[in-house]
Amino acid sequence: MNLPWLAAISAGSFLITLLLTPLVRNAFLRSNLVDVPDGGRKLHARAVPRIGGIPIAIAYVAPFSLLALTSPPGTSPVHAMPFLVPLILSAGIVFLTGLLDDIVGLLPGQKLAGQLLAAAGAYFSGVRISSLAGYEVSGWFGFPLTLVWLVMCSNAFNLIDGLDGLASGMGLFATLTTLLAALLHGNQELVLLTLPLAGALVGFLRYNFNPASVFLGDSGSLLIGFLLGSYGVIWSQKSATLLGMTAPLMAVAIPLLDVCLSVARRWLRGQPIFSPDRGHIHHRLLERGLPHRRAVLVLYSVCGFYAALSLLQSVLSNQVGGLVILLFCLATWAGIQHLGYHEFDAAGRTLRSGDVQRLVQGQLTIQNFERRMRQAASLQECWQIMLDSAQMFEVIRLQARLLDEDFESCGDDAGTPCWQLWIPLGGASYIQLCCAFGRRHGSGILIPWVESVRAQVPPRLEAVGRFRSAAPTDIGSLVQLARKVDVNQDGDLLPAETAVKEAS
Repeated sequence: MNLPWLAAISAGSFLITLLLTPLVRNAFLRSNLVDVPDGGRKLHARAVPRIGGIPIAIAYVAPFSLLALTSPPGTSPVHAMPFLVPLILSAGIVFLTGLLDDIVGLLPGQKLAGQLLAAAGAYFSGVRISSLAGYEVSGWFGFPLTLVWLVMCSNAFNLIDGLDGLASGMGLFATLTTLLAALLHGNQELVLLTLPLAGALVGFLRYNFNPASVFLGDSGSLLIGFLLGSYGVIWSQKSATLLGMTAPLMAVAIPLLDVCLSVARRWLRGQPIFSPDRGHIHHRLLERGLPHRRAVLVLYSVCGFYAALSLLQSVLSNQVGGLVILLFCLATWAGIQHLGYHEFDAAGRTLRSGDVQRLVQGQLTIQNFERRMRQAASLQECWQIMLDSAQMFEVIRLQARLLDEDFESCGDDAGTPCWQLWIPLGGASYIQLCCAFGRRHGSGILIPWVESVRAQVPPRLEAVGRFRSAAPTDIGSLVQLARKVDVNQDGDLLPAETAVKEAS
């Protein structure tokens, strides 16, 4: 296609969005279909319609429809791209999924199902990841890989849409980056795909930048993320470098980084992955004192930097590709450090302190304790097993009454001020342990060990009591009898009578 046609496509999408957005906005205002501020995560001051996906979707499809209708048969660029119509239909599924969520609300599983259906449609239309790091990807692996990429990109822009103009502006940066890469590589298909979205986003930013009179909504953010993810796959398909997917990834780095940080933070906190919070990148910038507009502009500048790295990696990957990736990683690490996420600081301190190794050792100690306790044949053996495992948790004094016998063990620092824990074992049996204040060694796994003691020791004491009441004629028979009785997974004793008969 010649330059005037390309300019007309972009300008047409821009004008359609510019004219259509206020009409749709006013219609939704009259219908009271708006996003109401809640004083928490929703930072806007008044009710605002979430209809950005409608004018953007129309402005994106309109130029392709016009080209198909006005071009002579067989000469339209639309006919030269057999994957275009299936891709637009797949994007339509994502758009409708987001629109339904904006209007009536959908469950997370329902939204994910719509996104997966759209991603599958894109894959079968030819938008598929076929190579990774220079190695060809087989179909059985390329299919889920493509689905994960497209769903991740869709949700990344959905999550970053928390400030006026943020998601749409980042979408514009990523679209322009992809457009420039397509022009540099002579990829006419990608040029044609990106131009309408670029024009639509420029027109929409007129109403979406702070103070916004209209929001993207899920219909807009999911659509933009899905299209940009598809562009990245098409971009990588035409790349002859070993790192073909890295340049598209850099182009959408901020939204993808935000979704990865969100998942990691919530996992470290033990929160549901899909639960909302105020820990996104833009929230952290606001908490550090940046005004609304300045926070958005800072993220725009970071997007511009990543866009430059993306283009540099795409054009000069054979010479400086590794250096560009290193610079990208260092800049990302520095940015995360500047945001000051407490979850990652705590995780880093835990790793450096050796607590992870101690937790693993503690779990192994508990497993060994349970295995040995199930085989204990006497009170003395039960006591020795508890004494051995308690050393892992820096217990400085251990006392116990097991059935009718008392046991006690004190360490060298038995006079140290300590806190005490009393563990009832049923009847008159109990365990009392003392741990010194200020010691962290084993403290994180002590409670699971106590729970294991409560579960394993009472059934074993009951078994030993039965052995003693059976009164075999010699010690060897007693030991053999004890080892024939075990505790099942529910903590119930196997019948002692059966063991007695077998022993006799």
